[in-house]
Amino acid sequence: MMVGEALLDAYINANILFCVAFALWFLIRGAMSRIGLKHAYTTQLWLLNAGFLAIISAPLLVAGFGFLQGNGVAKGVNVNLSDMVVSYYLNGGFEMKASDFEGLILMRDKFIISVMSAEGAFAKAVIAMFIVGVGLGMLRLGYSIYCLCRLVADSYDVRRIGRIRIRVSDRTLVPFSTRGFRNYYVVIPSHMLGQHHEMKVSIAHEFQHIRQCDLEWEVMLEALKPLFFLNPAYHAWKRQVEHLRELSCDSQVISYGRIDVRDYCGTLLAVCQQTLRRDRAFYIAVPKVTLVTADRTSMKPGKSLLERRILSVLSGRRIRHKRLVFMTAAVPLMAALVITSVAIQRPGDWSHDRLMLSTVVNLDRLDEINRLSAFGRIRN
Repeated sequence: MMVGEALLDAYINANILFCVAFALWFLIRGAMSRIGLKHAYTTQLWLLNAGFLAIISAPLLVAGFGFLQGNGVAKGVNVNLSDMVVSYYLNGGFEMKASDFEGLILMRDKFIISVMSAEGAFAKAVIAMFIVGVGLGMLRLGYSIYCLCRLVADSYDVRRIGRIRIRVSDRTLVPFSTRGFRNYYVVIPSHMLGQHHEMKVSIAHEFQHIRQCDLEWEVMLEALKPLFFLNPAYHAWKRQVEHLRELSCDSQVISYGRIDVRDYCGTLLAVCQQTLRRDRAFYIAVPKVTLVTADRTSMKPGKSLLERRILSVLSGRRIRHKRLVFMTAAVPLMAALVITSVAIQRPGDWSHDRLMLSTVVNLDRLDEINRLSAFGRIRN
């Protein structure tokens, strides 16, 4: 397999895995809600992050499985989805014309070959759409990083704690945190300098984001966003991470007992009002993690994120044995993703069932040719 074909094949697999992983996570979250773990936001966030790691490391997992097969450890194990469907068809699992079924099985191979060779109008349209989409996404990301750097550069240092720099800015109305190659930055609006409670809540919240490594995850998700611009599962995945990290951060900060719940909720409401008046540069600037943002989807059915956060803080529910719950849910999730990663790979060679399918197709074609020839002789 050529390098270009291998990269395109891996890209298709990654898109499929994001869809499968998000569906599995959604089912696990529903099961957790049924057994009283609806508020286990930290565990749900860990599951999303673990699934993300499994997806980006899928090529290594597949290579490891291939290595085991090559050394005879898993020689008799075949979980390839294409081979299983072919075997099911040959055993009479469903009715379909052999040539049509073969075309369906080979659709992915034909698509990859046509795109890599740029043959046909469809392949050229796919290539052009991908280049334009990724290019626009990269331009947006570059401009966002430029705006963020300007916001941080125009702020003023007030304190430094290790690698964390607390800065004050006149250009932002909402506290946020971001990071560079080495240092972390917590930027506080200048109007908060006279608001002790809001200042305390904002710094504690952003420090918790840094402690949870939320900035690193935000950087990775934003960096890959241009590449998966056509995948709705990726965008839904990113939204869930954004929501869960805020809910998790709120519960962690309150659990320390250093901040009053009333002050915390009051700060969220006050800062949310400020986000409605934010400037465009702040809106565009990524990757960063803010204290709170205005939920502009609140007119839709269901609770807004801000309402969920306040209700979660007021309920004060604590989930015990977080790591045990995470491991219980993560093991089946990771196992399913590993199996799916191997199952959706293109078959490496011609199996016995695929040879049988090709033989059936050739016999059908030969029978069709003989029938047409016989019809022609009758007419003559």
